[in-house]
Amino acid sequence: MQRAWSLVRETRLSPYTYDYDHAPAGWITLAGWAFPLPKQFEAFGNAINTGRFLMLLVHLASVVLLFEVTRRLSGTVLAATIAAFFFNLSPISVYYQRQVLLDNLMIFWMLLALYALLRRETTIRSALAGGIALGIALITKENALFFAPTFMYLLYRRIRGSASQRFTRTLWPFAAAAPVGAYVTYALLKNELMPSGLDFDLANPPADHVSLLYTLWWQINRSQGSLLNHHGLLYTSWLPRDSFLLLAGMATTVISLWWGMRKHRRDLGFFVAGTLGFGYAFYLLRGSVVLDFYITPLIPMFAMNIGMVTDRLLRRPVLRKVLGRASSKVRIAVPVLLAVMLLASPSTGYVLTVNTEGRVAVADQYQHKLALTHMQLAQIAWVRKHVSPKARIIMDDDMWGELHDVHPVYPYAHSHWNASSDPALRDKLFRKRWQNVDYIIMSNKMRNAIHRNNGDGRENWILAALRNSERVWADIRGGIRLEIYRVNK
Repeated sequence: MQRAWSLVRETRLSPYTYDYDHAPAGWITLAGWAFPLPKQFEAFGNAINTGRFLMLLVHLASVVLLFEVTRRLSGTVLAATIAAFFFNLSPISVYYQRQVLLDNLMIFWMLLALYALLRRETTIRSALAGGIALGIALITKENALFFAPTFMYLLYRRIRGSASQRFTRTLWPFAAAAPVGAYVTYALLKNELMPSGLDFDLANPPADHVSLLYTLWWQINRSQGSLLNHHGLLYTSWLPRDSFLLLAGMATTVISLWWGMRKHRRDLGFFVAGTLGFGYAFYLLRGSVVLDFYITPLIPMFAMNIGMVTDRLLRRPVLRKVLGRASSKVRIAVPVLLAVMLLASPSTGYVLTVNTEGRVAVADQYQHKLALTHMQLAQIAWVRKHVSPKARIIMDDDMWGELHDVHPVYPYAHSHWNASSDPALRDKLFRKRWQNVDYIIMSNKMRNAIHRNNGDGRENWILAALRNSERVWADIRGGIRLEIYRVNK
């Protein structure tokens, strides 16, 4: 939302030095959404809520696309219904789908590209639309690249033997490459494609200008160890939120791969669904840095595989022989029974859960009773009442829009990420000296992020400012802690 604000207000891709950490189509979309609204970034209360409303619309569109894609791959409405069920009601999906994430936008474009290739007839028009949609997905979030091999194979199978085969197999990659080419051309025109002297030394980042290819090389070489260790996100975050979807999704993905690879000429749908799920799972498991929300694009892929495999198992000839005419009713009854069990059992967390007091309660992924929004509003209200707009502030990034877009504006309020990495802030405004910080607006999430981001000591001066400060405001509820510190000089 910060970068969308910069596009609307400053016609720049970022209010800071744009270092190509992400391709810009995501926040270009957010800017296009906010610009025509009556109050723009405050249309729904604040910048983040305005972005969340777009996420709601994107999710609704993605549900329709996932339903249609699954129906066309499987040939049945039941498989599509099961996929849509998990995409809507899975606790892990509920948790991430409302967040303003580039991944959610990428999912929409990826499903749209898949939908275009699965039209009844793959025409030149549908190939063009599918290629452009995949290209936009790639410049929304680069990890869409791990879906691309499946798309290429699907295109090959869909156009094989058609009259327009030669033209379409050239048009589709051209359409997919066009948005990516525009992004690369932007970097080239700004002389920011290659690092100076073609120096890709990760120990010595280029000092004179940022570089698209250097940033990509840095991202490829990041590593944090195995995701499967007991301290990784798989065990600490993802499985606790929804073990059923993840375990059933992985199992059905393997089954889809087996069926699709064993007789892929007949089971193209299973091969496509299996490789989509497997390709992105490989991306997560390959050993590079993985953040909590990186699981998001895997959710619709797992939901698709669960739906298709469940439908196929319920249509096995063995079931028909045993149940005869009743088999069609069983195909509906079993998924309905499973859905009821997931929704009614407190152990799943789909609708009911066991709270900290040991009582069955309605599951709530966001702890609404803690009134987190009101806590943040109180924090911002204190800042506006007691802190000068000229103060130099280090803060969490989720309140950037409030302090930069609503008067009085705080032009020197910056997130700790930017303050520690952007040379214009780190070396000129703050000069890496804690004495140049006036206030620190803190949350426990930000405190943890500072320590995680300080492996190379880049945030030592911010931590020094925190040690030399006094707390002037705090609100602590449940596991959430919001604080404001005034730095003593």
